[in-house]
Amino acid sequence: MSAGKRLLLVVLFLLALFALFEVTGLRQHFSLEALKSVIQMHPVSGLLLFVLMFALGNLIQIPGWVFLAAAVLALGRLWGGIATYVAACLSCTFTYFTIRYMGGSALRELDNKLAKRLLAGLDKRPVLSISALRMLFQTVPALNYALALSGVRFRDYLLGTLLGLPIPLALYCIFFDYLGAALHIS
Repeated sequence: MSAGKRLLLVVLFLLALFALFEVTGLRQHFSLEALKSVIQMHPVSGLLLFVLMFALGNLIQIPGWVFLAAAVLALGRLWGGIATYVAACLSCTFTYFTIRYMGGSALRELDNKLAKRLLAGLDKRPVLSISALRMLFQTVPALNYALALSGVRFRDYLLGTLLGLPIPLALYCIFFDYLGAALHIS
């Protein structure tokens, strides 16, 4: 299958998944309050469901900060941050394998000068590049899709993700903890 067809398959899959969640009303379960309730429902099953929801939410364009805010408000700055870090890493891994399965390394096969230049930079220092991208964009779904379709090795993708997420997540934890206290939300 050509790179263009694989990219189209990925886009159609993501649109169908988004539409399914929208039409069935499942998307409303990804609100701050709903996620906070999921985390608080049971120490183990609530966190497992939170991780699953993060993985699905990442595919349907739910911003990662919603999950982080819910975890910080439900568990506090430290444990909420740890829960989100684990969930974010697992979510990025799930997205990588899902998108890579359908699209392969389609971006690498495109005949586009800009794409080739960007991929050459990624190839020179994949872990450093991915870490920097994670610091800037954290778990933004479009970044996950692009990296999965870039042909980057999973080991580099995971290592870059593991190294790039802690600093921005820690800063967000402090912010959401402060915001929750200032607004008396808990």
